[in-house]
Amino acid sequence: MTLSDAERPIVQLQDVRLTLASTAGPVDILRGIDLEVAAGERVGIIGPSGSGKSTLLAVLAGLEKVTAGSVTVAGAALNDLSEDRLALWRRAQVGIVFQSFHLIPTMTALENVAVPLELAGAADALERARAALVQVGLGQRETHYPAQLSGGEQQRVALARAVAPRPALLLADEPTGNLDGTTGHTIIDLMFGEAARLNSTLILITHDEALAALCDRVVRIEDGRIHSITAREATPAHRKAAE
Repeated sequence: MTLSDAERPIVQLQDVRLTLASTAGPVDILRGIDLEVAAGERVGIIGPSGSGKSTLLAVLAGLEKVTAGSVTVAGAALNDLSEDRLALWRRAQVGIVFQSFHLIPTMTALENVAVPLELAGAADALERARAALVQVGLGQRETHYPAQLSGGEQQRVALARAVAPRPALLLADEPTGNLDGTTGHTIIDLMFGEAARLNSTLILITHDEALAALCDRVVRIEDGRIHSITAREATPAHRKAAE
């Protein structure tokens, strides 16, 4: 029986391996990762520093080519795509929220959010960027530059930029790592809410086990391998947001 697009996992990793060269010899970063993620699922990936979490996120985003194994994300076999085709695919399918925001300092909040939409040729780029800023509570800050915004506000802009193109897959790499606890909770609430509103799959890299526990499943990585996968029940607040 052939699966429909709706039934097919949005992420399929089969025996994914990544080895990098170093002066001391080859270093195995990923050592045989098998993982499937369903469309609309929220998955938290945890593990100690150096375990391969961020490298795995880079593989999912098409930013890192694997040494062996197959990577299929949002209907594309990433192993087979050139760098140019990967960039086009990523622009259409993936939104990424980084720990360090990565905003363009010479652009306003509105311009930062509009960048991926303008690159995609969207005629309504500014209108969609403005709507995304309103969704994250920054409708009154669209003319401010990153240096004029707090860390939490900058991360909201980064989230708005990631979700404005309505990606199938939303990736977050330690999105609260540079924020205080209260601000971090606000960002996570917004992220889960936006993922639910857009029906985007959310994959979250974090050191925070309490944060990961808000996801549908928690994947623990150790030494480049999946150590365990645990299903978790979402909190009432995030269950309500997903309805």
